[in-house]
Amino acid sequence: MNTILITGATGFVASHLLPRLLQDNLQVTAAVRNDSARLPAGVTSVTVGNIDGNTDWHSALKGINTVVHLAARAHILQDKATDPEAEFLRVNTEGTVNLVKQSIAAGVKRFVFMSSIGAMTSSSDRPLTESSPCQPDTPYGRSKLQAEQALVQLASQSNMTWTVLRPPLVYGAGNPGNMERLIKLVQKGLPLPFGAVKNRRSLVYVGNLVDAIASTLNHPQAANQTFLVSDGEDFSTPELIQKIAANLNHPCHLLSVPSSWLQLGGKLGDTVQNLSKKQLPLNTSTIDRLLGNLAIDSSQIQTTLNWQPPFTVDAGLAQTLRSPIDAANVL
Repeated sequence: MNTILITGATGFVASHLLPRLLQDNLQVTAAVRNDSARLPAGVTSVTVGNIDGNTDWHSALKGINTVVHLAARAHILQDKATDPEAEFLRVNTEGTVNLVKQSIAAGVKRFVFMSSIGAMTSSSDRPLTESSPCQPDTPYGRSKLQAEQALVQLASQSNMTWTVLRPPLVYGAGNPGNMERLIKLVQKGLPLPFGAVKNRRSLVYVGNLVDAIASTLNHPQAANQTFLVSDGEDFSTPELIQKIAANLNHPCHLLSVPSSWLQLGGKLGDTVQNLSKKQLPLNTSTIDRLLGNLAIDSSQIQTTLNWQPPFTVDAGLAQTLRSPIDAANVL
């Protein structure tokens, strides 16, 4: 039986992945930070503490064939770290390198690494493919790319195979991120100033991402491959807002406002955030994503693994919106 170690086991993606692996009758061990973690029945937990270059994985890796490394320091809107880049490297790069080395020593056969499209860039006017150059422009993206590179280099000197997955924005029930902020704005029913935006962006529903992860665990063609993963449908920001509104049965009011005005509004939002210490729905980070292009071509994983996203965007949004979102608590 394939025995699998999941890191980041209490996180958003893992909360959807663990039930799927149990459904597939796999033996699953979850690495958790402390003993208070709540996990599905049937999952064995191992406490490893914080993840960095010194984490001891010896107990967690006993008898493990496959590692799915989901744990990471994610984007933080108002990062209070003195040196955010160093913190991303400590957890995402050094933590991954440490786990890879100990996985090789423990005889792990396959290492599946959850990277990010941010390892390539945060915006692109052309659809990205696996062969597009990697030019990460954020501390998070740079830490992920360095972790990828270390994994490939270390695994090449061993019998362990690897798979890297690079998803764009992941959405689904229970994920407090950019999609949730956009949903909250639509729920308020106010006119939104994005009618003139002509961008294209890719997303991935967590159910599709989980299915992609599951497809890589034993597939021989997934060995030593990097895959971009998406829903396979790209949208402009106005189109996405219209889809969200339709699923909510809310009216959709879009105003055509020049992008330069929106960018100025984002900067004003940054100023208010810094003064009030409260996160706002519109700031520079959010505006950049609502205006920018970031489409990806995920045909390689489809052809190589004969994989198709089991959920359409409409189905993914419907599942996401079944989870109540507090519209009054706008980030």
